[in-house]
Amino acid sequence: MPQSPPTRVCVYCGSSSGIDSAYERAAKALGTGLARRGISVVYGGGRNGLMGALADAALSAGGEVIGVIPHALCERELAHPELSKLIVVDDMPQRKAQLADRVEAFIALPGGFGTLEELSEALSWAQLTLHTKPIFLLNIDGYFAALIAFFDQMLNTGFLDQEHRSLVQIVERVDDFWQPLDRCSES
Repeated sequence: MPQSPPTRVCVYCGSSSGIDSAYERAAKALGTGLARRGISVVYGGGRNGLMGALADAALSAGGEVIGVIPHALCERELAHPELSKLIVVDDMPQRKAQLADRVEAFIALPGGFGTLEELSEALSWAQLTLHTKPIFLLNIDGYFAALIAFFDQMLNTGFLDQEHRSLVQIVERVDDFWQPLDRCSES
């Protein structure tokens, strides 16, 4: 039976904005679009970089934004002071568990090692059927092209099968994201 689109999504993204302004525009467009659709944003809780752009845009559009941040990063990442809710946890494993438990889908925007690690964990959990939540990769301006090629390398060399390769849905532009999001549902 088809279910409705998610009401809360986890967005993984950088605490930096990167050098291409398209990344920040995408984060803002995603935050605004999610809020306008009544979908809450759950993310890492920072106010800098793409994290801050995403949160500010969603809040400006009247959306709910929930941040989850470890104590140790509150000062370093400068926890966003204006969120709907900020959850401070002891460590990164608790952060990732809180993020995953509160959402029905995952979205990755450009980011660094943290974004990659969180995305990888969501994918490996899906592969192990620890969750059945959709996972989207927003490949803004080809940012994830090398990672997508690596996924294909895993498939072509027998370390990944097609079923698991298809766990991540690739979307090139935020405008192209809404239709796949509307179709997704948790099994």
